[in-house]
Amino acid sequence: MSMASRSATAVSFATLLLLGACSLAPPLKVPEVPAAPAYKELGNWTQAAPADRLPRDSWWNLYQTPEIGALEQRLLTGNPSLAAALANYAQAKALEDQARAGLFPTVGANGGVSRAKESQHAPLIGPTTPHYYDDNTLGGSVSYEIDLWGQIRNEVAAGAANTAAAAADLENARLSLLAELVDDYIQLRGLDRDSAILEDTVEAYAHALSLTQQRHGAGIAAGLDVAQAETQLATARSQAAQVLAERALLEHAIAALLGVSPSGFSLEPAIVIVKLPQIPTDVPSTLLQRRPDIAGAERRMVAANANIGVARAAYFPSLSLGAQGGFQSTSFSNWISAPSSFWALGPNALLNVFDGGLRRAQVAQARAQFEQSAANYRSVVIAAFQQVEDSLANLNHYYDAAEQEKVAVDSAQRTVNLSMALYVQGAADYLTVTTSQTALLQAEISALDLDTLQLRASVALIRALGGGWQDAPRDAPRVAGRL
Repeated sequence: MSMASRSATAVSFATLLLLGACSLAPPLKVPEVPAAPAYKELGNWTQAAPADRLPRDSWWNLYQTPEIGALEQRLLTGNPSLAAALANYAQAKALEDQARAGLFPTVGANGGVSRAKESQHAPLIGPTTPHYYDDNTLGGSVSYEIDLWGQIRNEVAAGAANTAAAAADLENARLSLLAELVDDYIQLRGLDRDSAILEDTVEAYAHALSLTQQRHGAGIAAGLDVAQAETQLATARSQAAQVLAERALLEHAIAALLGVSPSGFSLEPAIVIVKLPQIPTDVPSTLLQRRPDIAGAERRMVAANANIGVARAAYFPSLSLGAQGGFQSTSFSNWISAPSSFWALGPNALLNVFDGGLRRAQVAQARAQFEQSAANYRSVVIAAFQQVEDSLANLNHYYDAAEQEKVAVDSAQRTVNLSMALYVQGAADYLTVTTSQTALLQAEISALDLDTLQLRASVALIRALGGGWQDAPRDAPRVAGRL
């Protein structure tokens, strides 16, 4: 080869490499969502500890309840929705690998041994042409598409982004299910405390009914007092039954989260004091890295942006290199020999000249999909800020309400004691007693419910903050017992 030919070859090769570095995907523009320097509803219920972080894999331990931790581990290994999210991630990873395979050449091999007969009336058949012959072939082929316009690399980039989005979806499903389990458990144990209060109330009302019946039998109290006491007792028993019904539904919901049949699952009633945790909230700007659903929305935006490059590459010609060769003979004796060899080598170019506007429509579709993903990203981020503010507001106001309700319980208890003493002395009617008893029961139940609401608001806050998750470019899925 002459020096000029070598120079031309080098220039051509360098040109191909330069073209191969092209990408028709536009620069990624992530929509800006303004974040305030601090949360508006952040109050004094939690200590300021900006250096702290939520535990990555065991944030539920903040509630200092071992039973919650045991249930969470059962959920991680048995929940069917989590298994489906993991399978979705595996599908996304497989699709990414399929796209990545386009970066490498395709190598094939073929072979065959056949006996053939030609038609005597075939075109161009001659008197010396054999009618029967063997055809033995052994060969291979190699093909490689040169990624001139970055189409394949953009497909790989879109696949990688979709895989990362699926990993974030898996983490979001994991966080949502774990938070739902803690929330259901807190409600169930709250109802157990309600049941205990109602049991004590039923016992107290039964004692009061016995007292009125004795007084009525002695001619001291009217029959109206007995009827009121009976009504009070029956109402309390009805409330107790309603609480048990609510508890049963929550127990069934927990069983479903664990992936077991509600018929074979139970949590024995118990008075469990769940501690309200101190939750580090950081600043609003860090929320973008702490929410898996935000990360998933951002990854889908990356994938949509890469797909624009894939669509735009269709306007330009595709170039592939191919080679094939092997041996072909009518007999086995000289099959694998130089005279029986064949080969072919050369490039192939393809350009779609007219498609009736198909490529233009595909580019428009890709751009619209990107705009949709960008709008969805903004929506997810705004909803995340709202959820954090909602949870903080609930924690602050429920805390204030609980403090006042404790005062109401103390006052209602004193009222019951005084009204009962006056009734025994004949200085008050029984309506005063029943009214004060009803007020005490309502205050006690309300105080317990506010404790439960505070705990539930803390779970919602942890979920809104992203749990213990921290965004990474390719965060590996974490599902106990599965990966």
